[in-house]
Amino acid sequence: MAMNNVFNDAGVPSTVESRVIGVHTNGSQPFRLPWRFTPGKGIIRKITNQVIFYSVLLGLWALLAKLRIWPPYLFPAPWAVAGALWAGVQDHSFLIGIAVTMKRMLIGYSLSVVLGMILGLGVASNKFLEETLGALLVSLQSLPSICWVPLAILWFGLTEKAILFVVLMGCILSVTIAMEDGRKQMPKFYTMAGRNLGAAGFRLFWYVMLPASLPYIVSGLKQGWAFGWRSLIQAEMIFLTIGLGQLLMMGRDLNDMNQVIAVMLMIIGLGYLVNRLVFRTIERTLQSRWGLAPNA
Repeated sequence: MAMNNVFNDAGVPSTVESRVIGVHTNGSQPFRLPWRFTPGKGIIRKITNQVIFYSVLLGLWALLAKLRIWPPYLFPAPWAVAGALWAGVQDHSFLIGIAVTMKRMLIGYSLSVVLGMILGLGVASNKFLEETLGALLVSLQSLPSICWVPLAILWFGLTEKAILFVVLMGCILSVTIAMEDGRKQMPKFYTMAGRNLGAAGFRLFWYVMLPASLPYIVSGLKQGWAFGWRSLIQAEMIFLTIGLGQLLMMGRDLNDMNQVIAVMLMIIGLGYLVNRLVFRTIERTLQSRWGLAPNA
């Protein structure tokens, strides 16, 4: 049969197009190609790889514990850590610590997002602030979050405000710099188009500048959460107040390595859940809306 080389509107031969999309050009029913990708395969492969990896990691941990290369009080077995984790859940100490820590994090992070966006927009919109405050913010970001703890204690004492201040300073710099970069990287014709359509002031920021800068801002929000999370745990370890940091230090004081590792696993797990459920969802939504390439 002679090959039909009729071109479609995109300039692609219809025969080639039919092979790509799996549809006959003569109007017959579509057929499935043997190599056609199904969305479920990637998810199954990813889950399988993760299960295999963490199973091997857990097995290696159990093997090292069985060999007793280190004494059990220094290198506990997985089942001993699981027992400490279950005991902390049963007596509600771990649940209370998670609730208090997450409450502090949400308050400090919310304040840093609001203040950081305002500060970043101001720095990006004003040349004087960009040349003065902008350079200072970049320098302050290199300062470890733990350095803010002595200052917080001197200003606020051993209070809740001191912990929130440490979280705020751990988050706000990343959010501010991300907002500044997003404002600078945004194409100018967006602002020009918004003004031509009658947007000005807050409406121009809310409906034009902010949506156009979101891909950059989300990266800063994600980084700010990570910095703030580490700052909060460090502050709770020093202030010895109720929270995951206090439970971590209590395990150290009691020489209970099972509790130490259990609390560390909870801190890692909470960070992973926030990243997967919140930031990864936001990133995928933005990628779909803005037509960006998805992350591998």
